[in-house]
Amino acid sequence: MAERPLTLMAVHAHPDDEATSTGGVLARYADEGITTVLVTCTDGRCGDGPGGVKPGDPGHDPAAVVAMRRAELEASCAVLEVSHLETLGYADSGMMGWSTNDQPGAFWTTPVAEAAGRLAELIRQYQPDVIVTYDENGFYGHPDHIQAHRITMAAVELTDSPAKVYWTTVPRTAFEQFGRVMRDLGVDWAEPDETVPPLGLPDDEITTWVDANSYGGQKFDALAAHASQTENIFFLQLGRDRFTELMGVETFVRVRDRTGAPTPEGDLFAGLR
Repeated sequence: MAERPLTLMAVHAHPDDEATSTGGVLARYADEGITTVLVTCTDGRCGDGPGGVKPGDPGHDPAAVVAMRRAELEASCAVLEVSHLETLGYADSGMMGWSTNDQPGAFWTTPVAEAAGRLAELIRQYQPDVIVTYDENGFYGHPDHIQAHRITMAAVELTDSPAKVYWTTVPRTAFEQFGRVMRDLGVDWAEPDETVPPLGLPDDEITTWVDANSYGGQKFDALAAHASQTENIFFLQLGRDRFTELMGVETFVRVRDRTGAPTPEGDLFAGLR
């Protein structure tokens, strides 16, 4: 019998998250023959509607937004050549403090055990060798990102999965460079608020640096597939070449490992092939 192909599972909160922090690895590993599985936890109903109408404003139809964003998600997956898309279908909770946080069916208020059980079934089904999700703060404090982290780590424990587990992150030096570029482009880019914990990590705390520059065009196109959210996706203002220059390397922290592969590493599958 043929050996089972290696498998990557990325667990994300909303449609479009898959492209921002993992579009490069999804495209690269698909090209290398690795099976890629994307799990999207929420339906994105708190995103912009047609014409940029905002949640809570007149004319914002959550059901229409859900259908639109599902189509965009499928288009993004086609660009990235994702092997399998799985959607858990929980209601988008909106930003921290929004009234939508507590609405029935919101991902933020769903019991972790319930959602983790569903994700555990997918882990058993696909048997990923590598699982990627967010850190305990959901990278920037979004409730659905935090919940995605919680259910992923719980599901890993439920299944006793042997997979390597990574959390997405960004080096602090990259934030500094990104701010300079955005200001050069004339974009209003505020300096970080010193009262808020800084995003990302010092470079020397990052374990994994994956070069996906060759797939920068795919990553850009996958993000652009989420056309209804263009106003919120400021990375697209960079243009394809500058976008690839700044976002062509994706970075992670390895938090669970069975291979003993040394770090820093340049491959999520180091020690597995």
